[in-house]
Amino acid sequence: MNLKSLLARPFAFHIHKTIRKSMQTAVSDQETIFKNLIKVGKTTRFGNDHQMQNIKTHADFIQNVPIRDYEQFKPYIELIKQGKQHVLWKGKPIYFAKTSGTTSGIKYIPITKDSIPNHINTARNALLYYMAESGNFAFAQGKMIFLSGSPELERVGGIPTGRLSGIVNHHVPKYLRTNQMPSFETNCIEDWETKLDKIVEETIHENMTLISGIPPWMQMYFDRLIEKTGKPIAEIFPNFSLMVQGGVNFEPYKQKIYKSIGKEIDCLELFPASEGFFAFQDNPHEPGLLLNTNSGIFFEFVPANEIFNEKPTRLTLADVKVGENYALIISSNSGLWAYNIGDTVKFISTNPYKILVTGRIKHFISAFGEHVIGEEVEYALMKAATEDQIKITEFTVAPNIAQGKGKSFHEWYIEFENEPTNLTEFALKVDNYLREKNVYYNDLISGNILQTLSIRSLQKNAFIDYMRSIGKLGSQNKVPRLSNDRVIADALEKYTK
Repeated sequence: MNLKSLLARPFAFHIHKTIRKSMQTAVSDQETIFKNLIKVGKTTRFGNDHQMQNIKTHADFIQNVPIRDYEQFKPYIELIKQGKQHVLWKGKPIYFAKTSGTTSGIKYIPITKDSIPNHINTARNALLYYMAESGNFAFAQGKMIFLSGSPELERVGGIPTGRLSGIVNHHVPKYLRTNQMPSFETNCIEDWETKLDKIVEETIHENMTLISGIPPWMQMYFDRLIEKTGKPIAEIFPNFSLMVQGGVNFEPYKQKIYKSIGKEIDCLELFPASEGFFAFQDNPHEPGLLLNTNSGIFFEFVPANEIFNEKPTRLTLADVKVGENYALIISSNSGLWAYNIGDTVKFISTNPYKILVTGRIKHFISAFGEHVIGEEVEYALMKAATEDQIKITEFTVAPNIAQGKGKSFHEWYIEFENEPTNLTEFALKVDNYLREKNVYYNDLISGNILQTLSIRSLQKNAFIDYMRSIGKLGSQNKVPRLSNDRVIADALEKYTK
């Protein structure tokens, strides 16, 4: 065991103990965070606009501060860009995290001196907790990589601005710099494929022990390594023992990724976003992510079917129930107030508070009133694929609305690694599993309003080619699993077999 592994042990056990303790104080920690946020918030322009000086309870907060998305926050962000202080939080943000919005174009999410520890410390704590829980300290001895965006920052309104992963890169502790891959210069390459080739070149002969990123982009990295060497990843990196991933549901990628590695290794799931680091997997062998309840973020939960209501129900942590699907709403020391981040979650435990990320509010199909969500389509496809030993590379689903005669249906665009021998039978199996998960969809099929789903098989690398064609081929971009329109589906038509 080298010095870094040795020094990590007492720190890991200290963090483990602290987090275990916070599991029992989650509700009271949230109450304290709420009071502290209001105390600062009432000194800001936003607080003055929303009479925060009168807010004493959560009920007052609901009355005074409506749920917002980025478009409704934008006027305040524009004031910050103009150099104004004390707009959403005290002073000015130290960074803007630049991210793409579905309807808002580029979004600029403030990161403050008070909120940056949430991003940095939670990532660190997730790894230290894993060390103490698993006993795996060995990965600290080798090289680690996070497939991320460029660390180069621009200035917007005088504020350093860039991808969250690029901002975090500037805060990697000095003692880990010698372990970090790839080089700063390589990380700054904008073109993803050029960057990926350079990453392969830099890492192929290194002792890689931890690899982290969004699953489809990790798979591309693995594919390039295998093409270059003809060996599985476990032979190229024999000491590779921990994979860290997030951003999309891992299950559709899991089988292929483990096949590429050549063995199963521990996999740790994280739930970070530009708006905050919300949760992490506390046990790699159990489902669910531990909600980050004591890190400057106050959580509210809106029943997902109410999120578009004028006055939806807004629950605190103390009120949530296991198995319900909630839209996640946050207020934080970055200056976001009752902010709808666009994700839906479901609690699988309230002791401790553990969640599954079930999808995106805007990524659903309800062209016919069925409101099918990401969790449901992923379940249906993976259950059928597992039974038939089919491997899925990527997929997306869109409505196909009948023009004239015939019935409407859901159209699935799937890139298979190995295609079913009978695509029609496979589609029917997926359809049946989806009907099990969604009663509204089942009613539409049973009532002959919709016909059963149809699958379009895509050429190899179809999704990579599609993302390249729209200029979004890169480690931070993901293909939506569900769309309520046919923009993506129509673009994929030219890649069908």
